[in-house]
Amino acid sequence: MASDPKTKVTFLGAENLPESGVVIVPNILSFEDLLSLERELPGRSFCYLLEQGDVPDPRFLAHAGERGVPVLEFSVGMTADDPFLRRLRTELEERKLVILVPGPVSARAGSPTTVPVEVLRFVVGTGLAVLPLHVFHPDEGSLSIEAPARHPRLIFSFGGLPGGGPGTLPGYWQQLLIAGEAAYQRRPTLELSLGYALLCGLKKHGTTNRVITGEDGSDQRFDRILAISLALAQLIKKETTQPRVGIVLPPGPGGLIANVAVILAGKVPVNLNFTASEEGIRSAMAQGGIDRLITADPFVRRTQRFPWPPTRQMIFLERVLPAMKPAIAGWLLASKVMSARVLARVLRLPLQGGDREAVLLFTSGSSGEPKGVALSHRNVIANVHQFASRLQLHSHDCALGCLPLFHSFGCTVTLWYPIIEGINLITHPNPIETHKLAQFIQQYHVSLLIATPTFLRGYLRKAEPGQLESLRYVITGAEKLPRSVADQFAARFGKAVHEGYGLTETSPVTNFNLPDPDPGVDRPRVLPSQRPGSVGHFVPGIAVRITDPDTDAPLPLDQTGMIWLKGPNIFHGYLHNAEQSGKVLVDGWLCTGDIGRVDHEGFLFIEGRISRFSKIAGEMVPHETVEEAIARELHSETEGDRKVVIVGVPDEAKGEQLVLLSAIHGLDATDLRYRLLERGIPSLWIPKVIIDVLEIPHLASGKLNLKACQDIANRGEDDAL
Repeated sequence: MASDPKTKVTFLGAENLPESGVVIVPNILSFEDLLSLERELPGRSFCYLLEQGDVPDPRFLAHAGERGVPVLEFSVGMTADDPFLRRLRTELEERKLVILVPGPVSARAGSPTTVPVEVLRFVVGTGLAVLPLHVFHPDEGSLSIEAPARHPRLIFSFGGLPGGGPGTLPGYWQQLLIAGEAAYQRRPTLELSLGYALLCGLKKHGTTNRVITGEDGSDQRFDRILAISLALAQLIKKETTQPRVGIVLPPGPGGLIANVAVILAGKVPVNLNFTASEEGIRSAMAQGGIDRLITADPFVRRTQRFPWPPTRQMIFLERVLPAMKPAIAGWLLASKVMSARVLARVLRLPLQGGDREAVLLFTSGSSGEPKGVALSHRNVIANVHQFASRLQLHSHDCALGCLPLFHSFGCTVTLWYPIIEGINLITHPNPIETHKLAQFIQQYHVSLLIATPTFLRGYLRKAEPGQLESLRYVITGAEKLPRSVADQFAARFGKAVHEGYGLTETSPVTNFNLPDPDPGVDRPRVLPSQRPGSVGHFVPGIAVRITDPDTDAPLPLDQTGMIWLKGPNIFHGYLHNAEQSGKVLVDGWLCTGDIGRVDHEGFLFIEGRISRFSKIAGEMVPHETVEEAIARELHSETEGDRKVVIVGVPDEAKGEQLVLLSAIHGLDATDLRYRLLERGIPSLWIPKVIIDVLEIPHLASGKLNLKACQDIANRGEDDAL
């Protein structure tokens, strides 16, 4: 407990704490934490501001009274001239620190605060100086692979005074989240290497958890997954001296084993997007210096458009694994008798990974050239913990793994997370075969479904209500969740859909909604964990700020502007692309390219997208790349002034769709479609709607007038569709 005198207490932001004259408002504060705080701040004069709530906790009042510390009880219904406020101001004037002691509430693990918004609003509204305090227990909510600490650890992280004095609720939230990010960065687990974490997870859960192939019901226990991966890792070391290895496989045991084996070989897995254009794939392979691909014969035969290298540069799993049976048996035995630490030493894997590259994913930039997002060991471990600490799943739970492994969600949430935390995984290579997936959910009692709104529509068409009964969480991302889809899903299956948010550059999860916690007998007040229309609370360790999109001037969190994020899961830059990295990273803060705001309860709302991309069925489609492809195909017609521009408009089925504004009159959409398909442009990237315009709008500066283009597309949408 935190009251243990041996507790290791750390103070962060202590320079923000004055000697007196402020109301300290923590995110959470137990009686043991309070004792530690006073013990570590000798000589300070305290006063307790006791927020009783619906159920008083007499322990605080009794202990406080016994120790002679003034206690002020209050309710949020007090008026501005209430004697309580006069007494509070007197205490501050007498050079005391006033500490808010939150009342009992029911809140989900990992919630940003346990103080109800009405209490925060009341305290901030007094006009007194309010200082945020993030109280953090690094040992709570630990990953399953973490060893217990010898001594309890406790971090008190103080934010700054919002505005330097009496502040606002948005200012309090911003400073609280900044303080929380600083505290979270001190988690010792974040220093683990991904390889060592996988060894620990596969060993710890070796006999209790498994990966199941939904199609045929075959399964592999984690201990056998480990043995096969160890054997394959030795082959990978012999096959290439390059630091990165390409993987071209769908979700399933093969893709999982290939990724784990590459990590255990001390190399970086690169799951290539086999649905991308040939040009984009070749670019990604060249940027990554990839000279070996891990794949399988059946997948090669089904994926003819992929620019496959010569056979000698490919490792076919179904060819090499049968010959490894003796080695697999040996590694199975060795993994039983050796600890994870000894295995890491044998494999020459470092125990700590830090900021070294662990995983490389590719995304498209505005020019269409794929950008390599190099995620560090710290990034991945942090995001696994951030996600796990909010969900609180257990070893008997089961996740559905059908998202592509080249997708950041599919990589972190349905690959690394289940292995490290010990969650059963049901796999299927195709996320659109929802009639099969619904059967697997029912058969294997799946608890966690990660999907896009597009995929959820498939369940609405093809799944029976009883098939999804086992689901505890249905979390969606990658595109805006239409309210109609969420309502229909809830009506048909009795399951709420919880929207989330993230980027490849954030490893990827930063926010998601969750069901509200059940009220307790002694904690009837419930802090909400969801807000319709939002993408949820921030996961632990994320700080946020909002700026004016045009001037970069700071804005209050509750005003709409550019969203910037900071945290241990934020990547450090694009591969070999310092120019693009410098555009999105400033002093550790990531410019998301998205427009939004944070409400007074800490929920993030995404309200727009300024970057020239559209998210269609979960895939980021770069407008400029499509424009360039059209211009190349229509070279003679597009000479001179700009004649075409791509604009994204809302689409009920896929989130967004592309509209082509064309100054080339008479352009036929069907003819253009077939010509672009022949050029290797993905079908998803080709606009189906063409709007004729006299000329493409430009600003006086010569730049494209994006707002005018958007207005034309929006006005013409109803008629065109």
